[in-house]
Amino acid sequence: MTEKLTRPPFAEQRAHSYERHGYQISDPWHWLKDPRYPVVEDEDILAYLKAENQWFEQNMADRKPLTEALFQEMKARIKEDDSSVPQKDGDWFYWSKFEQGMQYRQHWRKPVSGGEDQLMLDENVLAEGKEYFRLGAASVSPDGRLLAYAYDDNGSERFEARIKDLISGELLPDVIPGTLSSLVWSADSKMLLYGLANEQWRTDNARLHVLGSDTADDIELYHEDDEGYRVGIGLTHSEKYIVISTGDHETSEVRLVPTDNPLAEPVLVSARQTGREYEVEEHDGTLYILTNDDHVNFRLATAPVSEPDQWTTLIAGSDDFYLTDVCTFRNFYVTEGRENGLDQVEIRSYDDPSKVERISFPEASYSAGLDDNPEYDVDKLRLGYASMVMPNTVFDYHLADRSLETLKVQEIPSGYDASQYVTERLMIEVRDGTQVPVSLVYRKDTKIDGSAPLHLYSYGAYGYAVPPSFSTTRLSLVDRGFVYAIAHIRGGDDLGRNWYLDGKLAKRTNTFNDFVDVAKCLIDRGYTRKGRITASGGSAGGELMGAIVNSDPDLWGAVVAHVPFVDVLNTMQDESLPLTPGEWPEWGNPITDKTAFEYIRSYSPYDNVTAQAYPPMMITGGLNDPRVTYWEPAKWAAKLRATKVDDNILLLKTNMGAGHGGKSGRWNALEETAEEFAFLLWQMGMAE
Repeated sequence: MTEKLTRPPFAEQRAHSYERHGYQISDPWHWLKDPRYPVVEDEDILAYLKAENQWFEQNMADRKPLTEALFQEMKARIKEDDSSVPQKDGDWFYWSKFEQGMQYRQHWRKPVSGGEDQLMLDENVLAEGKEYFRLGAASVSPDGRLLAYAYDDNGSERFEARIKDLISGELLPDVIPGTLSSLVWSADSKMLLYGLANEQWRTDNARLHVLGSDTADDIELYHEDDEGYRVGIGLTHSEKYIVISTGDHETSEVRLVPTDNPLAEPVLVSARQTGREYEVEEHDGTLYILTNDDHVNFRLATAPVSEPDQWTTLIAGSDDFYLTDVCTFRNFYVTEGRENGLDQVEIRSYDDPSKVERISFPEASYSAGLDDNPEYDVDKLRLGYASMVMPNTVFDYHLADRSLETLKVQEIPSGYDASQYVTERLMIEVRDGTQVPVSLVYRKDTKIDGSAPLHLYSYGAYGYAVPPSFSTTRLSLVDRGFVYAIAHIRGGDDLGRNWYLDGKLAKRTNTFNDFVDVAKCLIDRGYTRKGRITASGGSAGGELMGAIVNSDPDLWGAVVAHVPFVDVLNTMQDESLPLTPGEWPEWGNPITDKTAFEYIRSYSPYDNVTAQAYPPMMITGGLNDPRVTYWEPAKWAAKLRATKVDDNILLLKTNMGAGHGGKSGRWNALEETAEEFAFLLWQMGMAE
C-alpha cells in the first residue's frame, strides 16, 4: 500500500541555463523533459508525476461523493442509447449510435432500397482492453464495399489505418501505421491516399496505397520540404478532385489530383505567397477559391480548372461580413460566415450572383452551420443549430419552400426546461477601448446583485471562435447558482479575421487583457464579486489561465488549466518538438527574432511565476500529449509550488495513458468534467 503523503510533492531544482539574444535564462526544472521523448522512462520524472497524482487523489478523496453526484447528474442528462440522424450517401443511409452503457460509438448503415441494418464498425470492440481509444479518419469507398479507418490507442495521435471489407466483415491485410491525416479513396475504390507523420509528428507528405500491395511500395505524390508546413488531404464536394493542401498558420498552397487518376501530376492552383491563405472547391470545371489575398475577411474568387491561378472575384471581401467557408452543390452553392459575430448560412445561385438566400434562425444569439451533407445533388441541406439555452438541434432546410424541418432535438432524459434559463449577450469595453462580446447563461432565479459565483471560460487563439452553444454539463454549475460566461476575446475570430490577428504575435497580450477586463466589468455590473469568479481553459486557453493568475491572482476564486501551453519561451525555441516550426507564425520565432524573444518572455506563464499569492488551482496534463507536452504543466506546477507564498491548494493530475484530449470514452471524459466541477465547487465553499 502506498504511504500517504503528508505534504505536496516538490520537484528538486537542477541547474540548467542557456543564453539567447544576450539574456541568460535559468530553467531549474528543465530535467522534467525526458530527452528520449516521446518515450518517457526516466525514473525521477515518473516518480514525480506519480507523486503529484497521488497528492491529487488524496486531496480529492473527500470530494468523491460530490464528484460522483456530479457525474451521475451529468450522465442522467445524456441519452445513453442515442443515435445520430441517418443521412443518405449514394445507395446507403449512414448513422452512428451509442448502446446503453457503452463508452464508444457504433457505426451503421442500411440500403436505401430497403434491407437490414449493417454494423460497419464497433468502437467498443476496438477499444476493448485499452486504456485509451480514439477513432480518427474513416471513409467508405465509392463502391460502398470497403471502410478505411484509423485509430489511436494511446493518445499520441499516431494513428494506424486499416481497411475492412463491409460485405465479408473481414479486415484486409493492408496495415498503414503512423498516419496523421484524412483517408481519401480513388474513384475506382482500389487506391487510398493518406499522410504519414514523420519523426517530429509532422505530416509532410501525401502518399498513395494500392490495395493489396506492400505499404513499403506506396507512392509519395507530394512532399513538403518546409518544416513549418503541414500537408492535408481532402476531396472536393463534387468528388472530381483530391485536394492536397499544405500550409502553416498564415500561408497555404493547394494542388489538385483527379480522383479517377490519382497518379496524374498534381496541378498547382497557385504558388504560395507569404501571408496569403486559400482553399478550393470545384463545380462543373470551375474552381471556387476562398482567399484573404485582398481583404482580411476573405473574398470568393473563381478560376477555370484549366487556368487555376487566374482568379476573378465573385464575392468581394467585406468589413462587415467574415466569409469562412464555401461548399458547392450541383445546382447551388453555400457560403458560411459571421456578421456581428453571429453565424450566417447563405444559399447562392451559380447563374445569378445577386440571388442570395440567407437562412433565418429562431434566436438572437446562437451557433449554426452546415452539418453532414455528403451528396452533391440535393434539394435540402442538413444543418446543425444550438444556443446557450437551446439544446443541439438537427434541421433539414428544404430549398423549395425555404422551410426548416426539425429532425432531432437533443434529448435530456433527466429533464430540461429552457424557460427557466436566461441568456444574454453583452458588449464590454476593455482597456484599449475595444468592445468585447460576452455570452452569458444563468437560471432565472439567480440574483444578479453581486452575490452569485460566476464561471468565465475562453480560448483565444488560432482564430478559433468559441460558439455560444449548448452544454448539458454546464447545467451542473448553472443549477447551483453560477452565472456561466464565455468571453469572445481577441485571438479567436469571433468578430472577423482582424479579431484573430489582434490576439497573435506582437498583439498576444490583448487576449489576456481582454479576459481580465471582462471579469472586472462583470463584477462592476453586479454579476459576481471579486474572488467569486472561477475560470478555466485548455491548451492555448491554459496559457491564458497561466497569464491571468500571474497578472491578477486575487481576482479568481479558483482556476482550472487543462493541458496548458505555459512554457511558451522554451517550447518555441525547441525545433525538435512536433508543432514548433509551424507555430512560429502564431507566436513568433524567438530563436532568430530578439523582439519576439523579449515579448514572449514578457508573458510566458512559466517564466513569469513570481513570489505572490496564487488562487487555488487544478492543472492537468497527458503523458502522451504531442501538442502540449507533459513537462509543460509539470514544470509549471513545480515552479508554482516552489515560488508562491500562499497555502491555497495546487493540484497536478497527469493522465499516464492519454494525450491532449484527456481520457477517452464518453463516461471517462464525463468523470473528468465532474472532477473539475467538484474542485471548483469545493473552492467556492459549495461542496455540500
